[in-house]
Amino acid sequence: MTAEQPIGIFDSGIGGLTVANAIRKVLPNEKIIYFGDTGHMPYGDKSPDAIRYYSLKIGKFLEEKGCKVIVIACNTASSLGYEDLVQFMGDRIPIFNVIDPVVKHVANKEHYQRVGVIGTKATISSDVYARKINELNPQLKVKSLATPLLAPMIEEGFYENNISHTVIESYLSSPKLKNIDALILACTHYPLIKREIESFFDNQVDILNTASIVADDVKFQLEKLQLINNQEVEYKDEFYVSFKTPSFECSTKIFFGDQIELIQKNIWVK
Repeated sequence: MTAEQPIGIFDSGIGGLTVANAIRKVLPNEKIIYFGDTGHMPYGDKSPDAIRYYSLKIGKFLEEKGCKVIVIACNTASSLGYEDLVQFMGDRIPIFNVIDPVVKHVANKEHYQRVGVIGTKATISSDVYARKINELNPQLKVKSLATPLLAPMIEEGFYENNISHTVIESYLSSPKLKNIDALILACTHYPLIKREIESFFDNQVDILNTASIVADDVKFQLEKLQLINNQEVEYKDEFYVSFKTPSFECSTKIFFGDQIELIQKNIWVK
């Protein structure tokens, strides 16, 4: 394993681009290889076995691309596929998820008393955030709410408009989220609607930038592994999707400009 090898990142679609963009900001010399499984999006309504299968196949693809670490930039895959992927990879490649860094961040905030969590059905059903947060901070009350329409809405490019305002307001008006001090956006798509969520709460609730938290943790882990690339070299990032969509192409340009060339790759058949 060398520092010059790329960082592999995957998600069910465009959501992981928020994590990839945050990693690019804190680790500017790293090459990124991204896989967006748009063909199976959304992961939130898939079975646990299906999500584990997708995670293992994508992990194998990123290993074959020579990645030095793999970041599961998807909460659903992190909650249901992380342990299997770690076991599958063994000592070959370190695997990072997007849940543990956020859990540690929240559990250490002494002034938090009630924290809300919104995410896909699969993530919320796993109860992974509440369980892990309470293992570290038993006094913290965690209220979770499934918001299944948000990820596909964002994937289709519906954010910062009347449609997204209506859907967001409908979900966030839930009594479960009353009197919370902070809100965990437990889906990597959700930072794209962070401003709308902040507006709903009149900026009175900490809306956690989970992508930045994860990026800082990836940098910390790479420093421990002595795998940070300090060479100022021009790298061309690689972005793969299992199915090309106009909204994904548009979103890559928002984060990475016009230099991105999307490659459609079917990794499910030999």
